Amino acid sequence: MNIDSIINGIVIDHITAGKGMKIYQLLSLDQMDCPVALIRNAYSKKMGRKDIIKIDADITLNMDILGYVDPCATLSIIKEGKVASKQKPMLPRRLTGVISCKNPRCITTTEQELPHVFTLTDAETRTYRCLYCEAKAE
Repeated sequence: MNIDSIINGIVIDHITAGKGMKIYQLLSLDQMDCPVALIRNAYSKKMGRKDIIKIDADITLNMDILGYVDPCATLSIIKEGKVASKQKPMLPRRLTGVISCKNPRCITTTEQELPHVFTLTDAETRTYRCLYCEAKAE
């Protein structure tokens, strides 16, 4: 399989196999009007299998989403066909508007204008809890 190289854009590499689609959905890449390639289960000497996302546009991505879904991923900014910079997402301390609280008793269920806010409670297990009701994120 051949995927063209990118002249100016972004490559999200080293995504844990199977997590590429979740990143694709949370970043709303399906609404982009530029070429976007999602490569699933690509062979990797280091990881065995991995996912890769290539975006043929110079856009700003929400690094909190990348850090939440897969903090092991790498983001490469491509300028004029070469890697201009690399970034590693960090596990965010607070997530706002990324995931929704599933607790039917949470205030976010009745107060629709309230943002869904989750805070990191355990970095080792990557556990997030709702700021309002402390329900565990799923």
